[in-house]
Amino acid sequence: MKFIKFKNEIEASQYAANEIIDLIKKESKVQLGLATGSTPIKLYEILVKDHNENKTDWSKVETFNLDEYLGLPENHPQTYKVFMDHHLFSKVNINKSNTHFPEQNSINYDELIDSKKGIDLQILGIGTNGHIGFNEPGSELNSLTRVVNLTQETIKVNADKFFNGDTKDVPKQALSMGIKSILKAKKIILLAFGESKQDAIKKLKESIAFDINFPASALALHNDVTIVIDEKAGENIDL
Repeated sequence: MKFIKFKNEIEASQYAANEIIDLIKKESKVQLGLATGSTPIKLYEILVKDHNENKTDWSKVETFNLDEYLGLPENHPQTYKVFMDHHLFSKVNINKSNTHFPEQNSINYDELIDSKKGIDLQILGIGTNGHIGFNEPGSELNSLTRVVNLTQETIKVNADKFFNGDTKDVPKQALSMGIKSILKAKKIILLAFGESKQDAIKKLKESIAFDINFPASALALHNDVTIVIDEKAGENIDL
């Protein structure tokens, strides 16, 4: 794993955006793995700005989102389909039929990704408990896309950020790419910002093998992972 620390979230997000833009410009067709939550919002803003100013062409980009809540109505503002449409898909010239999310018959999601020759670049965030996607502590290394139960910690964090602090409104389950699904990506960029991610990043920096109680440790097994952080997330961490 390679760690890169930037002064702030904007500079870190610009780095990740440049990696995506360069890939789109270089390849005739690109498969991107995308994340949701508060961490990648600035990344998507930069990608939209680039599309508007530099006309980067998204027409041959295919996307696979990491996860989706279970139990929310399709048009609920907190579904990840609505999130992605609001922050990215409606603002670039991507073909909506080329945007994919895990669904209830989730085993087909891995088959779909494999049929497209895999994900070229996977964007990740990290939870305070080390989850990637919605792979909570206890997730197996060989896990594929499946239904997962969210921990109370994750539910509380998501309630505070997206559900006006009401944990009762947060779904208790989601569909998520598994750890094995994520590790199949050719290249991975993980973004982490803010003081709340310090402990997780410190633990990730120390990871040399998979620890089932800290799912992000699986990234130590991949040969092309870049961890992109701001100064707050990397404070007091020797990189």
